[in-house]
Parts: sequence; structure tokens; C-alpha cells
Amino acid sequence: MIAEIGHYALVLALLLAFIQGVLPIAGVRLRDNALAGTGEPLAIAQFCFVALSFAALTACYVTSDFSVFNVFQNSHSAMPLLYKFTSVWGNHEGSMLLWVLILAFFGALVALFGGNLPAALRASVLGVQAWIAISFLLFVLLTSNPFVRLAPAPFEGRDLNPLLQDIGLALHPPFLYLGYVGFSIAFAFAVAALIEGRIDAAWARWVRPWTLAAWIFLTLGIALGSYWAYYELGWGGWWFWDPVENASFLPWLSGTALLHSAVVMEKREALKVWTILLAILTFSLSLVGTFLVRSGVLTSVHAFATDPARGVFILTILIVFIGGALALYAWRAPLLRQGGVFAPISREGALVFNNLFLTVACATVFIGTLYPLALEALTGDKISVGAPFFNATFIPLALPLLFAMPFGPLLAWKRGDLYGAAQRLIAAFAIAILVGAATAALTKGGAILAPFAIGLAVFVMAGALTDVVERAQLFRQPWPVAWRRLVGLPRSAFGTALAHFALGVTLIGIVCESYFTAERISTIRPGDTVAISGYEISFDGLVARQGPNYREVSGKLIVRRNGDVVGMLTPGKRTFPARGNSTSEAALLTRGFSQIYVSLGDPNPDGSAAMRIYHKPMVLLIWLGALLMAGGGLLSLSDRRLRVGAPKPAKKTALQPAQ
Repeated sequence: MIAEIGHYALVLALLLAFIQGVLPIAGVRLRDNALAGTGEPLAIAQFCFVALSFAALTACYVTSDFSVFNVFQNSHSAMPLLYKFTSVWGNHEGSMLLWVLILAFFGALVALFGGNLPAALRASVLGVQAWIAISFLLFVLLTSNPFVRLAPAPFEGRDLNPLLQDIGLALHPPFLYLGYVGFSIAFAFAVAALIEGRIDAAWARWVRPWTLAAWIFLTLGIALGSYWAYYELGWGGWWFWDPVENASFLPWLSGTALLHSAVVMEKREALKVWTILLAILTFSLSLVGTFLVRSGVLTSVHAFATDPARGVFILTILIVFIGGALALYAWRAPLLRQGGVFAPISREGALVFNNLFLTVACATVFIGTLYPLALEALTGDKISVGAPFFNATFIPLALPLLFAMPFGPLLAWKRGDLYGAAQRLIAAFAIAILVGAATAALTKGGAILAPFAIGLAVFVMAGALTDVVERAQLFRQPWPVAWRRLVGLPRSAFGTALAHFALGVTLIGIVCESYFTAERISTIRPGDTVAISGYEISFDGLVARQGPNYREVSGKLIVRRNGDVVGMLTPGKRTFPARGNSTSEAALLTRGFSQIYVSLGDPNPDGSAAMRIYHKPMVLLIWLGALLMAGGGLLSLSDRRLRVGAPKPAKKTALQPAQ
């Protein structure tokens, strides 16, 4: 009965979405306030029914209702409760239901907190959002129904994919989807603005909080997924340029460009046409990522679906929404009034420079990801585009962007002084040179690029601090005055500085992990000791144990430094009988920001085992930087100027006809 309730709740949500997609837009065209105002209650009601459907599927998993085919395929009665819960989105059908839930959630948020929006724009946004929801609700109901019954009901389930039975899965997909789907609001704002033919600084002020929120979630989702792959897949890497990894990175790059472009539009009413295009492209890249994961064109640990019919359906969604939005853009964008002008050397110019390199980098990753798929579809030839290509193309684009980053916030709007900004960055530049030289001295004989990259990262970090110091006029004003200026700075200023600082932190982690990692791969017998980076790791033997739904063989290793015990590692190999799969469970020992990483191979009859042992210096800075980036976004989002949006009109006005 619970499954049927969930199914019919989805059907009702679809009907509500159809009504929401028609009435508000019709109200705008007819200048009917009552019709236009129906979007808010319909969006909230649609969310409630999708939430009811999601709760019904969750109940089926928690109670191990194996009469539901989706539960039978992806759950097991002996699984811990946490993994029964995360199994809801650990499969294609459930993850698409989560996608629809988040889509409806964002629509409800616009309905509840969009009171500052003009009535016509709010109605159009909710109407566009409804049509996106219609397409994905149809996709779920017609091709990916999670409530299909089995008769007779099996006694036991097939278990969840062992790789997904991890705490990382509890957080990674929801955060990633909040980012992916959150950009649909920016897309809806862009399409609605094109329909109305009116885009101004107020539009940028309204769209920025939604874009920033989506960017924060996507940043966290990518970071969580990267860390999950790092410790769960057992290969010791944090990024592989896998096509599905790239699918999440593409909207992040485009969304970052959109955030910076919206700032220019809000401050100077410039880059209107470009900002609208970025809003369309960012969500379009989210849809492309959905197609890659759900269509079956890729074979990846991240990919779920293999049914070609689903791929065709998603491809149709792509064509309709991306093609339709770009066609509307081509028609309406030339009619938009251009904004203010600015000198090339200005803060606007720096943000344009930022956009140029971000979008070219995004295009590079896009081509490298999709070219092999297109070539195979057209000619049948299979090629592999991996890390060498992306490193050779992406890094040269990232380096000038990173070098220019500290200059942007120090330039004035409209016309800036590059020489003056460079003077204020002398201290940051000197610190970067000293750190780079010290790194080169300490790693004599190592990679030449590493000290330069670390120096560049320090320059980015010191430049971010310089921005705050200059705004507060520290060291130039009496301390009480400087302190008052510092406290009085808007939160968005601190958020921007923190996000830029965090990028430098992440870069240091990437460089240290890439160039200074030590590795030992060998077969170790009980009693053997392996030395790596000043640590001695002793193997005490193998231990077998029984888990709730798996069997595990783990190794016991004692880690010493200078003769003192500093920790114990227990890497393991787990076998899941119901699924017939095995996984490697890496063991991690954290020392500061560095880690010792051990992955266990197949054990041998004599008690020995192959092991892959790494010492990864400063590796945790990669994810610490990502968390700080998201923290900077949250700090900016908490700024009252972004939260309140544009001022509310003093009195209600009649709806203006669309132009």
C-alpha cells in the first residue's frame, strides 16, 4: 500500500506541475493577478506530493519491502539502517526521484521566499520551473518508476552495490544534486527574463543568492565525492578526470563564471547578454551530466542506468530545454539594452578576464570528455582521453587565472590602477617568492614546477588577505579606526576573501599530493617491516571477521616513527555474498594534514598479502580548501544585501505585459 501511495503521489505532482506550467504564465500574458498568483501554492503543493512519494520509497527500504522491485535490487535485510536509508538514492530510479524532490524543493523555496520579486517575473520563473519538473516527472513515471511491484515477493534482496555501502554516499549525492538542480533556478530566471525582455541590475541581485547557494552545494558535493573515491576505491587518487567526475566539474566552472559575471551586472549593469547565456549554459551542463550518468553511454562506478530508452528520453529533454532556451536567447538577446562601459583595467575587466579563462577551461574539459563518445558514435573507433590531455590543456589556463586573482579585488570599478594594485601586492609577492624558494631548497632534485606552484598558491592566499587588510586600512590607520573598519566590512567581502584563500589552500594540497607522494607496493609477510617517509610499518598478520552482510579479511599494521608507536592501520578486503562482489577498504592514518594510506590486495595462503602503501603529504588540504570555499560562499550568502534581494515595492502594481 505504501508503494502505491508513493506512485500516485508522483502522478498528482505531475498534474500539479502541468497546471503550474500553464496558469502563471497565462496570467502574465493576460495581466491577470489571480492566475499569475497560482504559481506559489501550486509549487508548494507539488513539493509536498513529491516529498510524500520520496518518504514512501524510504519507508519501503527501511522496512525491507522486497515486493518492490527497486528495493529487492538494491537492499538487504541485514544491511545497517544507515545504508538502507542511503540505498534510496543508491540506484538509478531512487536517485532520479531525489533529483525531482530537490527540483520541487527549489520551486517551493522561490514560492515561499520570492516575495521581493516582481509578480510577473516570479510567475514566469515558477512556470519555467514547472516545465522542467514535468519533464523529469514524466521520465521517472514512464521509464524509471521506483514503485514497480514483484509477485511473488522474494524472501531476501540482492543487496546494495558494495562500493556504495559507505557513509560518503549518505552525503555526496544529495549535495551534488542540490548543486545540479539549484542551477535550474538561474536557468528559470534567465528564460523568464528573456520572455519579459527586461533584464537589469535588480535581476542580477535576485538571481545571485540562488546561484551562490547552488554553487556552495555543488562545491561540497564534488569534494565529498572526491574524498569518497579516494578512500573507498582503494587506488589512492583523489581525481581521475573520469567523464562522470568531469560532468560535475563542468557546471562548477560555468557556475563560478556566472557568479562573477552577475557581480558585474549588478554593480554596473554590464555583461547582461553574457550573464544570461551563462545562466542557460550552467544548467545545460547539469543536464549534460545527467545524460552521461543516466543514459548508459558510460561505464563508470558513478553511472547507474544502462537502458537505451532512458538515454533517448533524457536526450529529448536536453534538446527541448537547451535548444529551446538557446533559440529564445538568439531571438531576444539582441534586443536587450546594453549596460555601462568600463576600462579594460578595472574590476569589471578583471572579472571579464576571469570569465574568459573559466569558460575556455570549461570548453576544454567539455571537449575532452565528449569527443571520445562522439567519435565512437560516428565512426565506431574507441579512444581514451585521460589525465595527460586534461593536465596539458587545463593547467596552462588555470595558471594565469590564479596569478591574476589577487589583482581583481584591488582594482576600482570602471577604471582601475594596475600599478597601484601591484604595489599593494608587493608583500604577498615577496612571501610567495620566499615560500617557493624554501620549497625548492627542501625538495632539492624534485620537480621544478612544484615550488613555483606552491609559491603561486601562497600568492593567491596572501593576496586574499591583502584585500581585507586594504579594505580595513590596517597598518595605515590607528588600530581602533582600523578595527572599526574591519568589523564594518560586509560579510560578502570576507566571504570572497575566504573563498579565494581557500583556492590557494587546495592548490597546495594538490601540488604536495601530486609531486611529493611516496609509494611502496610489495607483498608483506607477518613480521615484515616497511619503511616509508620516516615511518616504519610492521605487519602483524591477517584477521577474519563477519560483518552484518559481508565477510572481511583485514590486515593489522603497527605504524612507528623513531621507534615510537603512532598508530595502527587495518586495511581490509570485504566480500558480499548476496551481491557476489568484493571491495577494498583502505586504511588511513592522519598526521597533521598528511596521511599514511594502505590498501590491501588479495591475501595469500601463507598469510602474506600484497599491499599498496602511500605517504601523502598535505593531502587533506585538498578537501579542507573545498570546505573553506563553501564556507566563503555561505559567509557571502549570509550578507543581508544578498538575502533581502531587491527592495520590495511600496505597493502592489498591476502585471506588465510581456514584451
